[in-house]
Amino acid sequence: MKVSPVDLNLLAVLEAIVETRSVGGAAERVGITKAAMSHALARLRAQIGDPVLVRAGSGWQLSERAQAIATQVRDVVDGARALLDRERTFEAATTTREFRIHATDHVLALLGTTIGALTSKQAPAATLRFVAIEADDVLPLRSGRNDLAIGVFPDLPAEFRTQALFQERFACVVRDGHPRIKTTLTLDAYLGLQHVVVAPRGRRGSIVDDVLAERGHARTVTRYVPYFVVALDHVSRTDHVVTISERLGRAYADRFGLRVLRPPLALPPYTIAQVWHPRVDADPAHRWLRKLVASAAATLKQ
Repeated sequence: MKVSPVDLNLLAVLEAIVETRSVGGAAERVGITKAAMSHALARLRAQIGDPVLVRAGSGWQLSERAQAIATQVRDVVDGARALLDRERTFEAATTTREFRIHATDHVLALLGTTIGALTSKQAPAATLRFVAIEADDVLPLRSGRNDLAIGVFPDLPAEFRTQALFQERFACVVRDGHPRIKTTLTLDAYLGLQHVVVAPRGRRGSIVDDVLAERGHARTVTRYVPYFVVALDHVSRTDHVVTISERLGRAYADRFGLRVLRPPLALPPYTIAQVWHPRVDADPAHRWLRKLVASAAATLKQ
């Protein structure tokens, strides 16, 4: 049976178009002229029988099919690069690569400075770009938009790789001089307070609410915020309470004038992990990054 030839160069063109949504941007990414990219796009359209890039007002957007196969295209191109560059080594001391990590401010407050210091020492020309956690943790990792995620990820698909970094336990945090709370916190007092809840992904519900519901209780939540440090700052200036990482509460207790108390009910500990897509599992640069993050987390255990 005769096998139809496939122009693999068109995969790089398709990846560049998907990433930039622009003929000019794709040309710059691949390193060819805009005219050459226009010609390559015409060949790509003929090859797959789809316009790939279509006009949308004064700009451009991907066709439905191009959007549908975008992840597959990235995976195929990344796989080809890994195959062809198998013997390539990674030199941290000279790399100028940018690493994109999505994490909460909880993680950044505890690990960000240490990760940054280790990076400056080992890879002084590298860039770290920390980005906020998104409603869907999977998409930016699967698409290659982000390299790594650090946080709590209870519902990841089985395809993803994870490494536990450290465990956290809950504490209740109020301001020093709180008129109703002294050195201990009873369940009745806890339920009588107004609560701040940190919801990085904008969702309702939490482990705390689940445990309370199992006991037939519910708390009064009057503030939802996306950031942990903002919650601590808010509590420092109000009579609210926040149930948060004990380690984080203690880290900011002196700065914000806070009191860190044991919760009045048993709350399970939780694990902070780093998560990545399997297609970068063997990438030497990514392996270096994961090892660096794990080293930073080890300092918390000490």
